[in-house]
Amino acid sequence: MQMSPHNVADLRAALAGIVGEEHVLTATEDVIAYGFDGTFFASTPPLVVLPGSTAEVSAIHRYADARRIAITPRAMGSGLSGGSVPLAGSIVLGVARLNRILAIDQVDRVAVVQAGVITADLQAAVERTGLFYPPDPSSLKQSAIGGNVAENAGGARCLKYGVTTDYVLALEVVLPDGTVLRTGGRSVKNVTGYNLRALFTGAEGTLGTITEVTLRLLSKPRFARTAMAIFARIDDACEATNAVLASGVLPTSIELIDDVTARCIEENTPIGLPLDVEAILLFGTDGNDERVVEEDAQRIAEIARAGGAREIRLATNAAEAERMWSARRAISPSLARRRPNKLGEDIAVPRSAIPELVRRVRAIAATYALEIPLFGHIGDGNLHPNILCNRRDPEEMGRVTAAAREIFETAVALGGTLSGEHGIGLLKKQFMELDLGADAIALMRRIKDAIDPNGIMNPGKVFPDPGGADAFHL
Repeated sequence: MQMSPHNVADLRAALAGIVGEEHVLTATEDVIAYGFDGTFFASTPPLVVLPGSTAEVSAIHRYADARRIAITPRAMGSGLSGGSVPLAGSIVLGVARLNRILAIDQVDRVAVVQAGVITADLQAAVERTGLFYPPDPSSLKQSAIGGNVAENAGGARCLKYGVTTDYVLALEVVLPDGTVLRTGGRSVKNVTGYNLRALFTGAEGTLGTITEVTLRLLSKPRFARTAMAIFARIDDACEATNAVLASGVLPTSIELIDDVTARCIEENTPIGLPLDVEAILLFGTDGNDERVVEEDAQRIAEIARAGGAREIRLATNAAEAERMWSARRAISPSLARRRPNKLGEDIAVPRSAIPELVRRVRAIAATYALEIPLFGHIGDGNLHPNILCNRRDPEEMGRVTAAAREIFETAVALGGTLSGEHGIGLLKKQFMELDLGADAIALMRRIKDAIDPNGIMNPGKVFPDPGGADAFHL
């Protein structure tokens, strides 16, 4: 699907007739920004089109499908699996102009939003009405709802509240041929027919372009507490996590920051984290009964202390809590300052396997002489081993490739999965069969072929290339 300059000119003229000249980009300085995401994958598209309505998205699809022109749907490009990186010849269809909150209904407890609405903006608008949208990906100030749905994003609060798919009640999706499909609704219960909204949630733009989302809302919790537990040994932190979960207390979140991660944070934005320990756990609790929230926080502190915590810090006010959580939010920019590049992984295992996963990742780091900061949502088994590296060093990248392969294989061997919230994209597609099996992959291909027979939607993503895991390289 590689296009010649003449074809690009023709395509620009045709798409300008749909969205307007100013919303079709072809200049190198304009399109280059649409060719990468939060990974180190990059591929500059020949053209970017920015529709302002579902009707315009539909017209773009119809034109592209008739001419076998590949489309990569894109929200804000903050993903961490290469899913929104356009492969050679694919044009980018950006949904940033579809950025309106259409409704926040306090009776039905739903928000109806266009795909380009920034997650944090939606949360703020919802909370002003006393309601609550729980999913909180770390990129919430940059990422958009459409991308969250396409990747089935998670976040720290998912331990208690679940991931994006748990809040998707309805979708408006433009199919490859331009058909506008509406699936789901605003009712609390809906089990009519196949659950198509679940099919498109997490499909990473391979089945269509999401244009509108109806999201379930909750009541905003009135009270919250935050605690930090500091452990000399990371094994103790892992065991304490499972002890808390087995106690009957359900925290909002339990986040792990290991020693390598803490050093990176303190080097970049010093906030007073201890550097002579192997692990820090951040706990959050919330609810509408202040006494119960306080009791839960105290119970967590007792369990952590009994489990070997050297120190417990309980936030006494919102400012102290914010300071603690700022450590978690500082991780990504801090790692970016440590080395020229990082490979951000996203694996998930059953909670019982968390201690063994941590031991094996640390062993892999030692085997390949690599820095692999380990952090993430330890409470639900979703951890982020980030391999720090320099892509210009071929020898080091060979070790990075081998380490990444072992991390993926370890997650699956422990009964886990390749991704808890970042998706598959380009980064992990070669390991899909290892995780799901050949029959599941074959069924997924049949679904893809049925919905997208011309193969125009985000080609090259999710499905493994010939050769399987043996073809994996970075």
